[in-house]
Amino acid sequence: MQSRQRRSHLGLLFLASQLFQVGLDNIPPVTLAVLALNVYLFLFPVAPLLKTCVSVHQVYRFNEWNRLLLSPVHHADDWHLYFNMVSFLWKGSRLERRLGGAWFLYVLSVFSLLIGLVYLLMEALLTALTDDQSYSLSCAVGFSGVLFALKVLNNHYHPGGVTYVMGVPVANRYASWVELVLIHITTPGTSFAGHLAGILVGLLYTSGPLKTIMKRCAGLNDSRVHSSFLYWWRFTSSGSAGNYRAGDAASYTGGLTEEEQLEEAIRNSLNDRTPPPPYGFNLPQEELRARRLRWLYT
Repeated sequence: MQSRQRRSHLGLLFLASQLFQVGLDNIPPVTLAVLALNVYLFLFPVAPLLKTCVSVHQVYRFNEWNRLLLSPVHHADDWHLYFNMVSFLWKGSRLERRLGGAWFLYVLSVFSLLIGLVYLLMEALLTALTDDQSYSLSCAVGFSGVLFALKVLNNHYHPGGVTYVMGVPVANRYASWVELVLIHITTPGTSFAGHLAGILVGLLYTSGPLKTIMKRCAGLNDSRVHSSFLYWWRFTSSGSAGNYRAGDAASYTGGLTEEEQLEEAIRNSLNDRTPPPPYGFNLPQEELRARRLRWLYT
């Protein structure tokens, strides 16, 4: 998150090179779409940067709440876009395969809004505590707050290991905090509060109530939605609607708990025709089944 100074499109050329090295077919669809949206809005912004960045002064005092939607997907310059999108390419691809495309898109949408709100709350609090209006006037833009939140999720779902920060090995569980401090020290103009807001929202999801609240808002605890999910799972696993009969629903839901329904769905789906490998990878059957199990219990 920083102020915009568009100079060249060299960063875009490097980003395009990275994408073609990875291969567009190897990038999950939601990750690719969000990346494309950021690039498009860099080339054709909805409004000038001063109209898209988020600050207490503009959002609260002038009631410009649309900035919460615009600020995460606009960037200060091509290098700002490049570094954010290369980071998102790795984090997004890994998380989308772990969470599934629909839920990952839901997570990105909630995170983008919530990080902006947490950022405003922190800046308003700093203004009140220090009586310094510069905090309210500070205007942030960019996807990096969301990236810090995704880093927290990645470390949660893939614990252990180390990350090298400026050549120094750091345990993954502490990497977000170390990067937060180092980026603030080494890169003037970045938003410390914006990055911190991302970490806090990520922790609210992994260690707080946010994930439960999101599931309830999505209706995932509703029995009718759960039955619909099982219908969808059977439908996609069998490959055609004709292989699913209306009476099958009773075999999943009649007198069974949700966990028993999930186990029954897994057993039946593993006996059905295996769907094509996702995202263009040729995966062995064992890996496909393991991914199904991980997705169901996410």
